[in-house]
Amino acid sequence: MQHSELVHQCKANDRKAQLTLYKQYCDGMKCVAMRFIDDGDDAEDVVQEAFIKAFQRISQFKAEVSFGAWLKRIVVNQSLDFIKAKKVTNIAIDDSYLEFSEDSSWEVEDEATVDEVKHSILSLPEKYRFVVQLFLVEGYDHAEISEILGISETASRTRLMRGKALVKASLKKMNYGTGS
Repeated sequence: MQHSELVHQCKANDRKAQLTLYKQYCDGMKCVAMRFIDDGDDAEDVVQEAFIKAFQRISQFKAEVSFGAWLKRIVVNQSLDFIKAKKVTNIAIDDSYLEFSEDSSWEVEDEATVDEVKHSILSLPEKYRFVVQLFLVEGYDHAEISEILGISETASRTRLMRGKALVKASLKKMNYGTGS
């Protein structure tokens, strides 16, 4: 069955269609949540809450983006809300969930390990860490980041630039800088 038909059935509150969409997206959305939340149980809870919100607001889905992209946005927002509510200070980035977006200005020497890069990102102040993670890991653009975090696009760009500079400086301290 096509996604558009499933979404249409979900709008009519069809539980079987909701379960079908849930099964198709739950694992991928847990991966998204795990990039923000280091506890698997908490990530599952966040995903469950995100699906509840999605199905409650499915009438707002206008197919301007794919259902998966729309749902991912809800999961990211739910993850950030969870972090704010729990005042979690660290965001775990697990190798199995890590996928960097294309960004030509983001390069580190081959000698830098994934763990060192993760440590550098995790050591960033929260205001930089969230922007770096949303841009480099999640692939959001500055307009989307500004909307998610409630900051201006200029602030998003500035925080990304400063965050990347801090990560590069941290790696350079470990003798893994980019040399630029």
